[in-house]
Amino acid sequence: MSEIRVVVAIDFGTTYSGFAYAHRSNPNEITAYCNWQDYNARFKTFTVLKYDESLKLISWGYPALAEKPNRRKKPSNIKPVERFKLHLGDMENKPYLPEGFDFKTAITDYLREIGIVIKETIKTKWQKIDFFRQVLIVMTIPAEFDSQAMKIMRKCAYDAGIINEGSENLEFTTEPEAAAVYCMKKKEYHIGVGSSFMIVDCGGGTVDLTTRKLLEDDKLEEVTEREGDFCGGSFVDDEFLKFIGEKVGESALKLVRKNHYSQLQYMVQDFCRRVKTQFTGQESHAQTHEFDLSKLCPVLKQCVKGEKYDEMEEMEWIVELTFDDVKLMFNPVIERIISLIHKQLDKSHENGYDICAMMFLVGGFSESKYLQARIKKGFGDKVPNISVPIQPVTAVVRGGTDVAKKWGQGDPIKRKRSDGRVLKFSRLAKRGDQVAVNEKIIYMLQEKITYCDEPGVELLDSWCVDIPNASKENRAFEFTLTFGKVEIEAIAQAKTGEKYENTFDLDM
Repeated sequence: MSEIRVVVAIDFGTTYSGFAYAHRSNPNEITAYCNWQDYNARFKTFTVLKYDESLKLISWGYPALAEKPNRRKKPSNIKPVERFKLHLGDMENKPYLPEGFDFKTAITDYLREIGIVIKETIKTKWQKIDFFRQVLIVMTIPAEFDSQAMKIMRKCAYDAGIINEGSENLEFTTEPEAAAVYCMKKKEYHIGVGSSFMIVDCGGGTVDLTTRKLLEDDKLEEVTEREGDFCGGSFVDDEFLKFIGEKVGESALKLVRKNHYSQLQYMVQDFCRRVKTQFTGQESHAQTHEFDLSKLCPVLKQCVKGEKYDEMEEMEWIVELTFDDVKLMFNPVIERIISLIHKQLDKSHENGYDICAMMFLVGGFSESKYLQARIKKGFGDKVPNISVPIQPVTAVVRGGTDVAKKWGQGDPIKRKRSDGRVLKFSRLAKRGDQVAVNEKIIYMLQEKITYCDEPGVELLDSWCVDIPNASKENRAFEFTLTFGKVEIEAIAQAKTGEKYENTFDLDM
């Protein structure tokens, strides 16, 4: 790998995306980008694309999602492409895509646009940086992504112009791992060695939970398998639309969703700004919000028919949201998150961890005061410390930058290699441990395994190395395994110069 001077982490999310970066000269200064078009002062923009009838990209991010109504301009009837990242997974009901449109094209187009912003940002900060040679890209991915999904992401990144062909300057790390590293690095929480802590990553589309144990030298051990579900903040938006549908009629809302989606989303974003982000769930803060549909989504007046039209005319197209109405929009989503936390704690107890020392709420939806209050009320007697880090929406992307940093401020300059890395020793086995010839290394998905052919035991891979002629004096090998990513990289190098490499997919 060429000499790395800047690390850029990309959080390519289902609903929102963003990036952060750090320079080798000051690795602890991680900056999260927040100057998005029409969405300034926010750390992420929407993972949305808009194409014309010929499938030519016309906008991306926030401008592609919401369109302010304009009486002088005919409303757009082009439906944006969103949540296309989910096509990388194995869910049955995949999100909408235009007919004849490949989801890989959407991923490539989005990465190309965010890549342009990244390149401009790095160029502005450090003019002499050679992007393709000196910038390491780290993409955070869901824990359930398999090797095929990573191959697709790598190909899309290449097609988008983020990396060159055959480049080693793209790495992957899982979102739970990145979030855990970010929280573990927050010294103000004083997480002690041997303590376990839970990460509850509440995003726009998904909520993912993982529990880790802090080991010596800032190493992390996975205590439980991840838990996740589609119950992120955007599902509160869906509940709001159900509420509107009850007022204007489901058929009218369906028609607007199909033909004037951007105008509908403008109304949703107004709800998010004025109501959703401000809602605390405390009756002392209760207030009623008015939504003038004739201004927020005027095309609705053309779609509402019959009795519903007469009712809306009588109300002058103004819909009121009471405190209880909003609470009912949050509750079904929050209940699913609470259920996930219960399952994660149960798994920890089954694995012998009676106490979860801390719980970190990260991700954009974790900023909800009502969600925070419900979780603290439900688990305050089980988890001693439930915290929301500063700027929780950036936890994954900042953690992704931290995971990839290859240097340390205390490393002697003479130990730095040409690629900017420093070789350090990490013990895999202590002196006295016996390792037999041909012994296979396995990982276990459950505890109390006795035999290698039991359920839950799997051989990761096998690999042949051509040992030099036994008659030769120097037949020693240096054998290294690189862990900590979503792959295991193995390298065997002989003193005589021969080198053998292989990569094993870690599909846990």
